[in-house]
Amino acid sequence: MQVDVNLCLMIEGQEGVTWSQWVELARACEDNGVPALFRSDHYLNLSDHPERGSLEAWATLCGLAAVTSRLRLGTMVSPTTFRHPSVLAKLATTADHVSGGRIDIGVGAGWHEREHEAYGLAFGTQRERTDILEEQLAILVGSWRDEPFSFVGEHYVLHDLDAQPKPIQRPHPPLILGGNAGPRGARLAVQYADEYNTPEPTLDDVRVRRSRIDTACEQAGREPIPFSIMTPVLVGDGERDLRARAGRLGAMIDRDPGSLVREPPAGWLVGSVPRVAEQLIALRDAGVSRVLCAHLVHGDLEGVELIGRQLAGQIA
Repeated sequence: MQVDVNLCLMIEGQEGVTWSQWVELARACEDNGVPALFRSDHYLNLSDHPERGSLEAWATLCGLAAVTSRLRLGTMVSPTTFRHPSVLAKLATTADHVSGGRIDIGVGAGWHEREHEAYGLAFGTQRERTDILEEQLAILVGSWRDEPFSFVGEHYVLHDLDAQPKPIQRPHPPLILGGNAGPRGARLAVQYADEYNTPEPTLDDVRVRRSRIDTACEQAGREPIPFSIMTPVLVGDGERDLRARAGRLGAMIDRDPGSLVREPPAGWLVGSVPRVAEQLIALRDAGVSRVLCAHLVHGDLEGVELIGRQLAGQIA
């Protein structure tokens, strides 16, 4: 089954993105027809650049919600280790109200141990974090229901919660889960998610992981949920422009620009506009409903225009 695919923007917020840059990015999205802007939810830079800071993700989204009118906004993804689920539900509801119903919520188990250590946050094992994720999903959905909600789990206990106000989007803002579509992840996605996202996949990865999610949905008696990907996109308006953009990206991520173009990392979308459009069409035909284009040089507003106008136009 072929589906339409839309192109959204994904920004790594822990790369020193300032508030003024966030506003410029959001306005560039609205000006150029990019339907959604996602940001990572990290407190610490993930590479060797500790000087690159990160504004708090949900505070950023609430601010952007107030200065935009059409753009959808979301996290990709909020670690369960950062916030109590009642706090996350309240933050998402607040952002939903500020935006008038334009919020998506990506949730995950968290993975970057160093930022947990630095900020004094409990990390635990992968299994423990996934157990927490499962409880948090139940609490998020439960707290948005119209009736009072109680929960008793290993990690959280809630008694007769009637969280007010409820989100504008009903029954709740879209929940996005992601990963490599392993058995437990697929089960949680079928039970709770409105969309499944997988990071930096090859075309073969997409086929395999989407099949797993579709099969899990079928076994649970649920219609297939939308399948999306998140991956860096390095696109140029011709070869000369591509090389120039590769130069700026290489300097930012400490990689050889030439190799980024000649031998892109697996799963990345790299090339001129027609070349990247071909890759996107192949992803669309494999069942990808949207691509969260990781725009790693966040100060490049012309790149947002390329994605929103030229690239999106070629796959419409």
